[in-house]
Amino acid sequence: MKLSFYPGCSLEGMANDYARSIAEVFKDLEIELVEIDDWSCCGSTAAHSLDQMMSAVLPARNLAASEEMGLDIVTPCAMCFNRLSFSLSQIKKNLVDLPWNVTGDLIIYDMTRFLAQDALLKKIKNRVIRPLTGLRVVCYYGCQMVRPPKITGFSDYENPLTLDRIAETAGARVLDWSYKSTCCGASIGIGRKEIQESLTKRILQKAVQTGAQAIIVSCPLCQSNLDIIQKKIPGLKLPIFYFTEILRLSFKENITKKYFKMHFTDPAPVLTKIGLME
Repeated sequence: MKLSFYPGCSLEGMANDYARSIAEVFKDLEIELVEIDDWSCCGSTAAHSLDQMMSAVLPARNLAASEEMGLDIVTPCAMCFNRLSFSLSQIKKNLVDLPWNVTGDLIIYDMTRFLAQDALLKKIKNRVIRPLTGLRVVCYYGCQMVRPPKITGFSDYENPLTLDRIAETAGARVLDWSYKSTCCGASIGIGRKEIQESLTKRILQKAVQTGAQAIIVSCPLCQSNLDIIQKKIPGLKLPIFYFTEILRLSFKENITKKYFKMHFTDPAPVLTKIGLME
């Protein structure tokens, strides 16, 4: 199985640990990710805040490259998935003129939805050698991956289940909660830090009240916001895992602290307590 891979800017920097876990997990699942040659930024927040045409054109360059490869595209970043999907919707409606030929005849997967397909969940289950038994988690999707539903294709945007299904297949106990797709503040913290911190603290508090020992995410910005803020909350030590990190944890015989060296909130105490780390 082969897919074109759009990593997005975050995986080159603050989410490099996410990138490493993705590479290992997909190799273990025997799925080839072919990185799009000379890919460029999707425009993220800046483009669609300032110029609607550019918000469609910037992602379209990557769609054109993926079509040339003859492969459907997968991306691990919620915002990248959102912007690529938006661009494709504009192209299909003939609302944007492009300097590239893009037919729109490709599928854009956010990585959780791709791996949550029945056949791939079966493949994941067969690869698990250390079920995450005893690990209580809540799954946090954020708002960009699932909304707006006409763009993202998530009909269950109030109660998405892709991360839940993946975490359960890895053996974790997934707890139900009502903050799955509540906004963490995203990048508003750059200008209004107090708003972002208020939103993020509320999500963390609700996760603790639910009984979670960790939060599972797929968005680099969500992971960063939920992780870093904990240094300001006395006594709170709630690991924020990328979903590919927990898959890698269930795929490997031994996991050491080096795998989580970019985490601000050390997951070692929780993993050691339930016997998943020595």
